[in-house]
Amino acid sequence: MKIFEEIESEVQSYARAFPRVFNRAQGEFLYDEDGNQYLDFLAGAGTLNYGHNNPLFKEKLLEYIQADGITHGLDLHTRAKGEFLEAFNEKILKPRSLDYVVQFTGPTGTNAVEAALKLARNIKGRENIVAFTNGFHGVSLGALAATGNAHHRGASGVSLNGTTRMPYDGYLGEDFDTTAYLDKVLSDSSSGVDAPAAVIVETVQGEGGINAASFEWLRNLEAVCRKHDMLLIVDDIQAGCGRTGTYFSFEEVGIKPDIVTMSKSLGGYGLPFAVVLIKPDLDQWKPGEHNGTFRGNNFAFVTARAAIDHYWSDDAFSKEIKRKGHYVSQRLESIVANYGDGNFTTCGRGMFQGINCVNGELAGAITRKAFKHGMIVETSGAEDHVVKFLCPLIISDESLKKGLDIVEQAIRETCAGEERIPEAVDYFEELRKTA
Repeated sequence: MKIFEEIESEVQSYARAFPRVFNRAQGEFLYDEDGNQYLDFLAGAGTLNYGHNNPLFKEKLLEYIQADGITHGLDLHTRAKGEFLEAFNEKILKPRSLDYVVQFTGPTGTNAVEAALKLARNIKGRENIVAFTNGFHGVSLGALAATGNAHHRGASGVSLNGTTRMPYDGYLGEDFDTTAYLDKVLSDSSSGVDAPAAVIVETVQGEGGINAASFEWLRNLEAVCRKHDMLLIVDDIQAGCGRTGTYFSFEEVGIKPDIVTMSKSLGGYGLPFAVVLIKPDLDQWKPGEHNGTFRGNNFAFVTARAAIDHYWSDDAFSKEIKRKGHYVSQRLESIVANYGDGNFTTCGRGMFQGINCVNGELAGAITRKAFKHGMIVETSGAEDHVVKFLCPLIISDESLKKGLDIVEQAIRETCAGEERIPEAVDYFEELRKTA
């Protein structure tokens, strides 16, 4: 359609990588206007953990619309909001022994991050925030100041202040504990680093290259926060809602953040929705001190509650994610062993994994070939050097295997010029035999 070339801004990005007009989607599949089917391993950059047009959510949403349910309600109390809060409290927070109040912000992840940083600064009376190399927290100015990527930071047009960048886990090598470095800097009054109000961290850095922090590093980071009277903010916008195998990405670590930001798959259906989870004693906002016109997306409340009720009432879904994540790990390790030749390594955890390529040119060539074979998969990292897998968590075993077969074929063609790959090992069957 020429209209996109005529009046849409040059800022578009995904449309350049996947130049088709898409008009239908279901589950893990997207369809273009010509009827071509694509396996979606992008999934709204992690917004569609439960797939496109999940029929369970769609039924609830249509019922709500048909009954003239509230669409827009600012921060008014509505039944849809109340039912979401009850489900979230009873099935997510209480079973995990987490005590948080819920702040509804504007509907995007960067809105939640802005609120979290503002609140932390107000509570502690300090400006400085510790953020990490390769971190990504959004592109509004406060969140962007905590973001490492030069491409995004360079577009701000102003100085980005109020943060101190520290090396993430592994940034200075596997044997260097960067939390010890942080502790040293904060313990030295001559380090030049002002006392921070908070630390903001992703347990798995998505846009930064699927860098997964070790559990030990995260626990050490929490200890440094407690030692130096800083709040610990976990940005769970992309890593949360089951992506790593548990509802929150930090559950298995054993830490309890002071503040958690969430968005993306929280709404369940791809509907815009973001929250900040705050320990009750830190909920020091004055009424209306932080607001937004679209902080009451009642359609998203309906589908978010449906997601919790259906997928998170017990641990069955979590076990399925972990099983599939183990399969992904097995396949990626096999691919690297067979075709790596020093060009590839694996990264990430759970269903949040990737292939780290030697450079962005190689990663881009792989994703382009994958697209020609009917698969949508993006790159991430400072140099777009990581092939990033974000397929819906509800993906079937058959589709997951097919997607990784396509990636293997794309890698083989890119690196060896061969057109076909041998039948991939059925790791699912192997895992069942050993379970």
